[in-house]
Amino acid sequence: MTHFRAEAVALYAGSMATAKKTAKKTVKKTAKKTSKKAVKKSPQKAAKKSSAPAKSTAPLGPYTPVVRAGDWVIVSGQLGVVDGKIVSGGVAKQTAQAVVNLKAQLASAGCSIHDVKKTLCFLTDMDTFATFNTAYVAGFDGSRPARSTIGVASLPFGGAVEIEAWAFKPLR
Repeated sequence: MTHFRAEAVALYAGSMATAKKTAKKTVKKTAKKTSKKAVKKSPQKAAKKSSAPAKSTAPLGPYTPVVRAGDWVIVSGQLGVVDGKIVSGGVAKQTAQAVVNLKAQLASAGCSIHDVKKTLCFLTDMDTFATFNTAYVAGFDGSRPARSTIGVASLPFGGAVEIEAWAFKPLR
């Protein structure tokens, strides 16, 4: 039994190292593309872009941002990020931006916030739940999907909020 456990640990460590290398490469490529685009854009256009998701936002790691599985559309956790950086303004602003990003991912799969049936939310500080809840309710435009909210130690890029969603949108 010990031999198999050691083998499993080695396999896990190897796959984690590969995932970390892939993530670093993805972040570097995204940073290069972003900096090249920023140089091309005028300052006036850059100023207008606040709180709007990029039309084709690259994932911030080795995952697929949105996947269709039959009649279900699953959106990976969305952070309150604009141009690869967490928005300032705390939990309320991060939640609002995470919902904006979530809506963009849903739209890319032909869905809206009203198609969402379940969300899984992560907070780094459960004492901010009331603030999070207010921004979440405002962003969901009257839609009330089933929801779980979990307190976690940390989130990528120092985020305070992450929202994952499952939408039901029949193909026919």
